[in-house]
Amino acid sequence: MFRNLLPRLFGDDLPPRPLASQDAEVAIAALLVRLARSDDHYDQAEKQRIDQVLARRRGLSSDEAAERRAAAEMIEAEAPDTVRFTRVVKERIALEDRAGVIAALWEVAYADHRRDPDEESMIRLVAGLLGVADRDSALIRQKVLDDMGLSEN
Repeated sequence: MFRNLLPRLFGDDLPPRPLASQDAEVAIAALLVRLARSDDHYDQAEKQRIDQVLARRRGLSSDEAAERRAAAEMIEAEAPDTVRFTRVVKERIALEDRAGVIAALWEVAYADHRRDPDEESMIRLVAGLLGVADRDSALIRQKVLDDMGLSEN
């Protein structure tokens, strides 16, 4: 399944083919991994948070979520840029549902309970590419912080 996704994501010279909604979920998983790696500190807390987000989004078991994250780690490492992932998400997920993607990114960003400028920049980029306004992203961030029981640093 994931082996066939790479050419669909990165094959600019291939004719466009419809992407399954599962492809969008894999692209989201890869975005979460890319975000967690953006500060050059990809730790266990971030991996666990990614697994929790993936399990919650699609009702996966913890093992299935960990497998999806592992696949996303490989895909993310091969990706030349973030735009390819956001393009898949934008094509397959309605604008009103993209707020959930931004919330998932904020959850991963704060998994280590600290604010990192590299991760914030990455979320700002992804939000813009997905058509989510900065103000909306800031409101989503505050809600995620509240839900996680964290305060603004």
